[in-house]
Order: sequence, then structure tokens, then C-alpha cells
Amino acid sequence: MKKYTSISDIASLSSIIDEAIHLKKNPYDFQSLGKNKTIAMLFFNPSLRTRLSTQKAALNLGMQVMIMNISNDGWTLEFEDGTIMKNSAAEHVKEAAQVVSQYCDILAIRTFAGLVDREEDYNEKVMNAFVKYATVPIVSLESAIGHPLQALTDAITIKEHQKIAKPKVVLSWAPHPKALPQAVANSFVNVMKLSEVDFVITHPYGYELSSEITNGITIEYNQDKAFENANFIYTKNWSAFTDYGKVLTIDSNWMITEKKMQLTNNAKFMHCLPVRRNVIVEDAVIDSENSLVIEQSNNRTFAAQIVLKKILETINPLLERVIS
Repeated sequence: MKKYTSISDIASLSSIIDEAIHLKKNPYDFQSLGKNKTIAMLFFNPSLRTRLSTQKAALNLGMQVMIMNISNDGWTLEFEDGTIMKNSAAEHVKEAAQVVSQYCDILAIRTFAGLVDREEDYNEKVMNAFVKYATVPIVSLESAIGHPLQALTDAITIKEHQKIAKPKVVLSWAPHPKALPQAVANSFVNVMKLSEVDFVITHPYGYELSSEITNGITIEYNQDKAFENANFIYTKNWSAFTDYGKVLTIDSNWMITEKKMQLTNNAKFMHCLPVRRNVIVEDAVIDSENSLVIEQSNNRTFAAQIVLKKILETINPLLERVIS
């Protein structure tokens, strides 16, 4: 693996899930792999689980870790080519990416969607600039339109808890007072496309995700119907794609309740966290025995760890090609 910015960077989803589960049981088996190797993590936006789990994953592999909240502690970066830098940006990403690459062996980036300009967000301006100009492998800690580490985490969690060969998995929109990105939902759809599941998306009219991402997926606008016989309910809010970044409704009828979970086949409840209790989901659901949210968060470490392991396994020949 030369980088990890998309689920498509995984050669075999089933294989990497099995390896991640093995790592979970034996987290220190490959500490020599990361010896004398450094990961730099640049955060343009806040993080709790992603930051700590990726740091723990790197330490489990014997790596050194450098972390910078670049939006607060670094120079404002320019991303446009050919621009006359007379405004707030003090440094161009061309220099910044190459400079930071000299300090580390893997560079991890976290940046959110602006939710103003859909074309700019979906062109992945920040992430793609670092992929283009860095000279070391890039790992996405979430980008404008995707969160591939979260998606791999979710696939691992489902694999650990599925009781039938092809479980029914439902991705359900739920209300939120703020406009949130589509990144988690997008990557979850992409990973479910590669999984042996019966997959359904349910949301109100107007909250359709990009048709390029949901092509071929069943979309059910009746939440109750979608929940029938489900084995896993994955809940996430996202703002509108067509009316980009807009909150079209905060209808509380879409909140995940104990009554709705009774429509399922004793389904497990999943959410990436953080979650607004009694807005997204009732206390009775998230605190129930069927809630996987805490274990899901724990699996963030092993999703990150298997990705870093795969990159470390190819890093020396990659560096040789760069030098030559």
C-alpha cells in the first residue's frame, strides 16, 4: 500500500479485515517494523478518536509520532497554483508538503469540507495537494468527502459481530442542528459496496448523497420499512448534497429510538461518534447491550494500525524509487 486516502487503496477488503482482527489480538507483533520510522500528523480540524487511535496504532508498531494542529500553530497555507500571495496565506503547500516530508516517513492529514463550494470540496483541494507534493505516503485522517479509516473500522466491527453470511446493514440519516459533511457516509457506502451485505440507505427526500457514490444501492425513504429485519443500524447525519451544505430539516421523527430498533432483527447499533444524545439517538438505544459504539471506537486503533503496517511494508522500496 503506497497511500491510504480512499477505500479503493485497499487491495483486498476481506484480507485486510482479517489481518486487522489478528492485530487486535496481537497488537505488538510488528513493533520492529516501525523502528526508527516517524509519522507526522497534521490537523486542520479537531479530532479525538482519530488522533488518539492513530497515535496509539503508530506506537503499537514502534513508530515515533509528531502531531501539529496546523490550523492553530502553523502558517496559513496557499493551495492555488500561480497565485499572487498578497493575502493571508504565508506559505504554499508546494514547499510545506516537501518540507514536512523530510521530517517523517508517513504523513497523515485531517481536513474537513467547507460545505460552501461543493466543487471545491469534492475536488479534495487540501488532500490532493499533499498527495501531489509530498514525497512520503499520505494517510487520510478524514478529508472533505471521505473518512476511509472510519469506514475500515466499521467493516471490521460488522465482521466481528455478524451472525449470518450476508447481514442486512442500514445506513440511516438522523437529525442534527448543524450542517455536517458527507465524508463518513460516503466512505461507509463505498466500503459496503465491497462487502457481502444486503445494504440499504434511508433518509428524507433531499438528503440524497452523490449519485456517483450511491449508484446501484437501494434507497428507502421510509425509515421504518428500511429497518425491517435489519442486523445492523449505522446512523449518521449529513447535510444536503444537491442544496449543498444545507440543513433541510431537523425532523425528530428520524431520531433512532428503542421503538424503531424493535422493527429490526435485534440489530446492533453503530455510530462513529461524537453523537448528540436524544437528537441523533435515544439514550435507551446507545446505552443498550446492542450498542457497539464503544467497541467501534476501539477498533479505530486497529484499522489505523493495519493501514500503517501495510504502508511500512512497502516504504523502503518506495523511498529507493524516490531517491533514484
